[in-house]
Amino acid sequence: MKYVGTKEISKKWGINDRRVRLLCEEGRIDSAMKVGKSWLIREDEEKPYDARRKNVKSYIGLEFDFNRIDNMKKEIDSYRPLSKSLTLGLREKLIVEWTYNSNAIEGNTLTMSETKVVLEGITIGGKSVIEHLETINHKEAIIFLEELINKNEDLSEWNIKNIHSLILRDIDDKNAGKYRNENVIISGASHIPPNHVLLHELMQKLIIEYNKEWIEFHPVIKACLLHGEFVKIHPFIDGNGRIARLLLNFELMKYGYTPIIITKVRRAEYYDALDYAHTTMDYSKFIKLISEFLIESEMLWLKVI
Repeated sequence: MKYVGTKEISKKWGINDRRVRLLCEEGRIDSAMKVGKSWLIREDEEKPYDARRKNVKSYIGLEFDFNRIDNMKKEIDSYRPLSKSLTLGLREKLIVEWTYNSNAIEGNTLTMSETKVVLEGITIGGKSVIEHLETINHKEAIIFLEELINKNEDLSEWNIKNIHSLILRDIDDKNAGKYRNENVIISGASHIPPNHVLLHELMQKLIIEYNKEWIEFHPVIKACLLHGEFVKIHPFIDGNGRIARLLLNFELMKYGYTPIIITKVRRAEYYDALDYAHTTMDYSKFIKLISEFLIESEMLWLKVI
């Protein structure tokens, strides 16, 4: 793919060269790379959404008492640093249960024990190659999230696309890491995802909203909104649910909360709460559900430490 300078891009986008260079410095242009003192940008790069424009949504149902959750977190934190063996044990349990449930919600038929075996490198007879790959890829995506948190990296479109590339690696390489180029509907949901031509702008708006307009929100609210608004956009042809659950836990883990498992057995309740939020902008049901999962997670940690 051909790369051009900021002057060529400024003419294409109808903005001045200085503004293009500023967008490069801010990391708002995915393909931008610095060569010496100059910036090069992929010729087909789309113009970023103007973050200076107001982008305020009217969410409902964000009032929630997180005292119990925060007090349990403080108690867990008082035991840190945890022993190496306990940390490894909790991490292994998390990866297996998180991978099993997230894939099962999407229709993967591997059992919990089969998921554990596949993650250990063993093939299960009678199960498809895709189901094996979904399991392995999900673990790699969790590892990628851990690396982002350890490096204190910001969430970006680039990183979301990287997560998607991992989720669909060797399953659908054609679409991995790329926004969908067709319209979709979600079976059983009232909400219809936006037209594919709007995805680039909507995802940029989401990242701006996440970074600038949710700053004062409690981390659990931020995690719920990130999950819900991402799924509402539904930017990829496949893998949106798994990525949304990864992003939710990314936000919780970033602030030191224990990651949660959205279980297969509560799938219907989970979908209903999401659809309600998407059609009404009322996140109260979804926040309540996620808070229940978080309390369960914190209680488990307190039992073993």
